[in-house]
Amino acid sequence: MYNYLSFQIHGGADHGGGIAESVASLLAFFEELSSHDPEGIFSVLLPGISSMDNIHPMLVHFPLAFLSAFFVLDLVGTLAKKQHWRNVASWLLYLGAVSAAFTVMAGFIAANTVPHGDDVHEIMERHEHFGVSVLSLAALLSVWRWKTGGVIQGGANSFFLILAGLLCIVMLLGADLGGLMVYKYGVGVDAAQMQDAGAHEHQHDHEHEHEHEHEHQH
Repeated sequence: MYNYLSFQIHGGADHGGGIAESVASLLAFFEELSSHDPEGIFSVLLPGISSMDNIHPMLVHFPLAFLSAFFVLDLVGTLAKKQHWRNVASWLLYLGAVSAAFTVMAGFIAANTVPHGDDVHEIMERHEHFGVSVLSLAALLSVWRWKTGGVIQGGANSFFLILAGLLCIVMLLGADLGGLMVYKYGVGVDAAQMQDAGAHEHQHDHEHEHEHEHEHQH
């Protein structure tokens, strides 16, 4: 009977991984967590955020999601003549504008704190210009939408949607440059910077060894 119950609790697998082991791991995690100070608890719970030099890469996802969803829902609501869909789109626009403001502020802070070379500086400046443009368009559309009570009709609505589409295009271009800086140049990535430093040191050692061998031959 004991073997049967043990088999059921542990899931019947030879390598473990059953309920009892999961509970034990969870209790061990909480026990380890209680031994840390508040700063250490934050690092254990959110190791990714705690290792970031700035929160711009985390915040950027919010305007991307809110403003993209706003444009799609507002366009579909216009074509389907569903005003309540457009009302929801209005709130997505407002949230997108607010999150874009925080993202742009964090981006300016990141630009002044993250080390980067001359090859990245021009890309970073264009990325900043796109970010400010997104914030400006989102703020303009939000104020326009708010003053009209969320109801824009006729030619004014067509122009509104054109601006919303332009907003998404500019946002896409800015996001593309952000990805270029991170994935190609390793901006803000500690592992990439360490790897570059190691490669530079290896190249220096190789050159030194080559010069030493050359002198030895002479």
